[in-house]
Amino acid sequence: MLTVALPKGSLLTDSIRLLQSVGLDFSAFLDSSNRQLQILDPTGTARALLVRTHDVPVYVEYGQAQLGVAGYDVLREKQPRVAQVLDLGFGKCRLSVAVKESSPYRRSLDLPAHGRVASKFVHCAREYFQRLDLPVEIVPLSGSVELGPITGMSEAIVDLVSTGRTLKENGLIEMEVLFESSARLIAHPISYRLNTDGLCDRIAAIREMTTTSV
Repeated sequence: MLTVALPKGSLLTDSIRLLQSVGLDFSAFLDSSNRQLQILDPTGTARALLVRTHDVPVYVEYGQAQLGVAGYDVLREKQPRVAQVLDLGFGKCRLSVAVKESSPYRRSLDLPAHGRVASKFVHCAREYFQRLDLPVEIVPLSGSVELGPITGMSEAIVDLVSTGRTLKENGLIEMEVLFESSARLIAHPISYRLNTDGLCDRIAAIREMTTTSV
């Protein structure tokens, strides 16, 4: 049976709508009274797992799911051994460097050597500043990254930006973009290669639907 790992949060609704368009109905996850973390499609041909966004590639990499939907930002950060098969075109955002509006810094290279940068994306941030040949200390945070510069714990942050509203409301400005992100369809590499449970047909149907919608 085909198993799909779906992300909790902002990508869930669009992911479910896309799968519905190719005959897989996991809309029960959108029912606020539902507490199940695993459900079957009404046809009984597939099941879905509802997991945290950062855990989607883990379930796919370890073969507990053959398909999954994850943000490109998550894939860049975790670097899982999965097949990235399709850019789904929704969930668009960017990973950016931001500082306090009152800060004298306006470029990443303006930041002081050995300064602090707070981020949930430790690997991506470290890789970025290494490319710039600018030694900084990456401060790992799991939430409210904006408080880094506000409290003086860090000179800057590296975080996801969508509309920029959160930055503005907290007196921060975006300096530079590391990369653009969107939702990606990922697959377990061996299952993809062997076309387990008709996986390639499912992917082809999703690709066609995505292309048509664009």
